Amino acid sequence: MRNTAKITTAVLAAGALTLGLSACGADSSDTDGPLIVAASPVPHAEILNYVKDNLAKKEGLDLQVKEFTDYVTPNTATQDGSVGANYFQNKPYLDDFNKKNGTDIVPVVTVHLEPLGLYSHKVKKADDLKSGATVAIPNDTVNEARALKLLAANGLITLKPGVGNEATPSDISKNPKNLKFKELEAAQTPRSLDDVDAAVVNGNYAIESDLKPSKDALVLESPKNNPYGNFLAVKKGNEDDPRVKKLAKLLTSPEVKKFIQDKYAGSVLASF
Repeated sequence: MRNTAKITTAVLAAGALTLGLSACGADSSDTDGPLIVAASPVPHAEILNYVKDNLAKKEGLDLQVKEFTDYVTPNTATQDGSVGANYFQNKPYLDDFNKKNGTDIVPVVTVHLEPLGLYSHKVKKADDLKSGATVAIPNDTVNEARALKLLAANGLITLKPGVGNEATPSDISKNPKNLKFKELEAAQTPRSLDDVDAAVVNGNYAIESDLKPSKDALVLESPKNNPYGNFLAVKKGNEDDPRVKKLAKLLTSPEVKKFIQDKYAGSVLASF
């Protein structure tokens, strides 16, 4: 049985920021003990569990995977040492998180890209969205800006010049379809598809919801020069932990690249 523990957003709301995960067992600062890695269930934990089940033993790595369904707790757990590393996020998101929370988490190695996509249960093409249509978008700073950039890149809106990774609907300069935006926690966007006309969904949540980004998305991010690759991350100072180095090597191995290609068929793209 996989050594995983799912922590829901409801737990987060109830106070998971205080965590108390140290009671779970191994001390993540003990470099002779297991390396505990916090990860989103799909595809991050799936990739880690492939490594755990097929590659880690040969490298002498005792790998444990903890699944989290939100984008906050993996970083707070890494910062306080409850876990030794995390694998779920991109650089713009981490930069924003560190700035707002006073944390000092750093990337180790980039593994894959999950293209952000626009999905709908009501139209087959983005151009078919009617005037006044409601589009759900993630409400965290970086993913909201990323969603708006996706819509702008496909001609649905125009953003003000110079807008960066903190764009919000107020930064839209042209909105020819008079689109309305419903800001939701990223995990909720695929669940909103029956209630809105379309939704911009992060790749991991799309896959969890049985959406196939390479086939089902009305529009999809281009991987070319894309800054949103997902990486293994640790608290600053732990980059040289031998367990982390072993995991970084395994996550960028030919075996993992083949696993990603075979399992996700273009919905997740290896970045190495």
